[in-house]
Amino acid sequence: MLLWEETLFKDRDLFELDYLPEHFLHRESQMNSLKFCIRPALQGARPINALCLGPPGTGKTTAIFKLFEEIEAHSSNVIPVHVNCQMDTTRYAVFYQLYKKIFEHAPPSSGVSFKRIFEKVARHAADEDRVLIIALDDINYLFHEREVDHVLYSLLRAHETCPGARMGVIGILSEPTLNYILDPRVVSVFQAEEIVFPLYTRAELWDILNKRVQMGFYPGVVEKDVLEAVVNYTESCGDLRVGIDLLKRSGLLAEKRASRTVSLQDVESSYERSRLVHLSYALKSLKEDEQKVLRMAAEHESCRAGELFSRFHEETGAGYTRFHEILNKLDAIRLIDTDFSGSGERGRSRTIRVRYDPKEILCRIGS
Repeated sequence: MLLWEETLFKDRDLFELDYLPEHFLHRESQMNSLKFCIRPALQGARPINALCLGPPGTGKTTAIFKLFEEIEAHSSNVIPVHVNCQMDTTRYAVFYQLYKKIFEHAPPSSGVSFKRIFEKVARHAADEDRVLIIALDDINYLFHEREVDHVLYSLLRAHETCPGARMGVIGILSEPTLNYILDPRVVSVFQAEEIVFPLYTRAELWDILNKRVQMGFYPGVVEKDVLEAVVNYTESCGDLRVGIDLLKRSGLLAEKRASRTVSLQDVESSYERSRLVHLSYALKSLKEDEQKVLRMAAEHESCRAGELFSRFHEETGAGYTRFHEILNKLDAIRLIDTDFSGSGERGRSRTIRVRYDPKEILCRIGS
């Protein structure tokens, strides 16, 4: 029996989803492509813009953090900035993060326009002869209301209003292709190099998860058959984060039983909570009224946008403009599908369907 003050974990941090591994396995090709794109920046020129594409849990964000770690260790002329677009969903918010990284403090909390922040960021880059590389993680969160066009235009044409400013963008998108149609003025300057992050193979998943087990648990805690089960579940989901989360939850469940080993039953019992870790992650970014619309959509297998708006307006009193913004956001972050089909009273009508099992959504946001 495991004593109450004992633990199965040698290093619990290895099973956190934001842990940055010392050895980043099976993404050498993608890392080389990213390094090729940023090489001009290390020589004082504008970098090649890049777009990292691939399903969730395939190493895109980790690749950027590893790349930026190397840049900061070896160059003082390049400023890498990671922006989480789930949290920073406007042009102002993106430049707010740039300002914080450059000046090591936030801009004044009120009375400062976007133009002022933009000018200070661009002028500093030009005057100090430094190149900015901005990673827009989960860039699809900028798709609603075409905010992405404003962001990219401001970043990539900064040199036109502030000569000498050099900025490059790395977009990160959890989709196999970029289906969003960019503004033509943005297309002319973005022209990103596409870097594809495919699903990990079974052998690669085994290698990565086995390494976490060896470093994160004490010897003998996770036997081969248990790791095999974790790999099976991870492969079926196609998301490495599921496997990492599953190892953590299974270990915690074994500790709760005061067991010195993780059992197959621990893995099976933990899987239901781990398998949709990416859904839970996406839901965290939603405001209260956005959750309401998603809940209403999940309560019906399929419904017209007009019907959904009527229920939303009755419950919240909000107008159609806000409802339209919410639909666009939920569609952009791939929580719902909106298809034009048939005809409504005023023309074409959108049919709304959730992309996940409605029960999974409702149990996470409350019905």
